[in-house]
Formats: sequence, structure tokens, C-alpha cells
Amino acid sequence: RIVRDHRFRNHSSSFTLGHWLEVRDGEEKYIFPFQEMSDAIFNSSLPYELGVLGPLAAPLLEKVAKTDPSYPEARRLLEYLHFFRPVPKSEVPSNSILKEFIGGSSFEY
Repeated sequence: RIVRDHRFRNHSSSFTLGHWLEVRDGEEKYIFPFQEMSDAIFNSSLPYELGVLGPLAAPLLEKVAKTDPSYPEARRLLEYLHFFRPVPKSEVPSNSILKEFIGGSSFEY
């Protein structure tokens, strides 16, 4: 979300982190109670996505000021990203749903 919000919505990491609780509240209210009633559930997570997103997100997270209320969360995420080896975004297929977050999708027009 941090990478996508920066790339496509021109939002800072601080802005995205500051709205994270609202996003989670929306999931709790509008998604999770109804997911078992759906005909299908599609898990779009990919084993390599944090390796792709990490190098893109880290510089954005590093810009969060120490005085910002979201600074502790930015630092926590940066520490977490150290556990993943970088994967070049050029390795992501053009039809991957991950391209929604990093750009370059074959579905863009």
C-alpha cells in the first residue's frame, strides 16, 4: 500500500501509515464478515512480493521524520524488510497482480 499510494496517489508514507487503522477498520466492517458468503476467495499474495516491494518501500519509509507519529511503525517495517532478499521488479511478470502496486502491468492502457 505504501508503494502504491506513493506511486499512483502521490501520498507520503506518513499519510498511508496514518490511515492504516481506518483501512483495517473498513476490512473488519465491510470485508471479513462477508467473505465466507462469497463464491470464491482469491489469495493474491505471492512468496516473492516482499522481496520486490522492500527496495521500493524502504526509501519511502526512511523519509518518515522522527517527530512523526508514524515513525515507530515506519522503523518497525524497515526492520522487518531486512529479512527479505531484494527481487528486481523486472522479474515480476507483466500480468501479475503485484504490478497493480509497482506499475508496468500488461493491463494498463
